[in-house]
Amino acid sequence: MDIKNNTANIVSISRVFVAFVAIGLLFISDSVSAYITSFILTAIAFSMDGVDGYIARKYNQSSELGSVLDIMGDRIVEASYWIVFAVLGWLPVLFPIVCVTRAFTTDSIRSVALSKGMTAFGDKSMQSTAWGKFICSSKFMRISYAVAKVAAFMLLILAHTPFAVELPVSFGLLNQIAVILAWIAIIFCVVRAIPVVAESGKLFEK
Repeated sequence: MDIKNNTANIVSISRVFVAFVAIGLLFISDSVSAYITSFILTAIAFSMDGVDGYIARKYNQSSELGSVLDIMGDRIVEASYWIVFAVLGWLPVLFPIVCVTRAFTTDSIRSVALSKGMTAFGDKSMQSTAWGKFICSSKFMRISYAVAKVAAFMLLILAHTPFAVELPVSFGLLNQIAVILAWIAIIFCVVRAIPVVAESGKLFEK
């Protein structure tokens, strides 16, 4: 593989493994260092989502494969965190169920769109309406969703770190903020799927 011309794709794939290490640390040890490392790696994993897009645009590495890998990485990382937090008892199981259901629904539709030469975002976006493009592709919606999601994940880890009881903000308040952000993130997750489903009819017209 030509590494130089596939840097963005390599970053997209690598972030999945960074997230896996971060998640694994939550199970391997109850030590403060393990949780803090997980906290830092979680921040890195999600920041890499912006880095791959920046590299793709700056060095003209945008492609259909890149679009697929970017979404695939997003799905794997996001679903993994929701599932793990539910397994650990930090969030209700409703969260991963909603996330996975939404992912299967939108990605099934987008796979049909891809076969017809359309992508999830960009110039060939399958979204044809102004409201659909705003909800799915606008910087405001994408950044708001990302911020809520990343803040929720990082605060959940921080709230359950062994030294959390010693923080100026009590564990209960910190955890409540994290859960509220998680609800905001999962609502964004569902709302951003609506245009994909609503505009999918055209993909199945003869």
